[in-house]
Amino acid sequence: MDKAQQDALKKAAGIEAAKLIENGMIAGLGTGSTVKFLVDELGRRVQEEGLQFTGVTTSRRTQAQAESYGIKIVDIDDVDHIDVTIDGADEVDKNFNGIKGGGAALLWEKIVATNSDKIVWIVDESKVVDTIGKFPLPVEVIPFGAGHVIKKFEAKGYKPVLRLDAEGKEVRTDENNYVVDLHLEKIEHPFELAEDLINTVGVVEHGLFLNMVDKVIVGDPNGPRVLTNGNK
Repeated sequence: MDKAQQDALKKAAGIEAAKLIENGMIAGLGTGSTVKFLVDELGRRVQEEGLQFTGVTTSRRTQAQAESYGIKIVDIDDVDHIDVTIDGADEVDKNFNGIKGGGAALLWEKIVATNSDKIVWIVDESKVVDTIGKFPLPVEVIPFGAGHVIKKFEAKGYKPVLRLDAEGKEVRTDENNYVVDLHLEKIEHPFELAEDLINTVGVVEHGLFLNMVDKVIVGDPNGPRVLTNGNK
């Protein structure tokens, strides 16, 4: 699939998901290339249809985009709940387990998600897989002692790589932490891995989002299709 086709599917999923936002809602707005199309469509609805809602964003990038359309954005601690959060995902399997954090926003994404009544992911069809793990699993770690955390991951066979930017400098999250990507290829036991990672001192959060999502809107050449998590 070329980038133009992929973008068309992402845009279709984003436009479909934008229909879920109604007047008066508090909506979590995720981060990433698919969410960018969602925010564009919500901005259009605000400006052309008079849609009024309050947003909570998972990154400063999304906040800047949303505010450019006149969407009201507030801090997560200024709301008592979030009606629905719409976000992207890097991979999602048939058990509704996903990997997120390709855009280095996993910590904020998980905080917003866990405070949401409903979670919806928007993806193109290439993100739907049998088993997660082909996409490198992001882990957010504090800079102090990060080298020791990486050595521990290496000893466990997790194949960690410190994420660097185009200039060869460490990628920093919105909380100024590092991201270590684990090249696992296949994650057969995601819950056990999640437990191991979060109990590693120096790890702030990991990109495993396990059985959290309620619906996945998949951009498909035949039109967006919705996968519903029956375990939620």
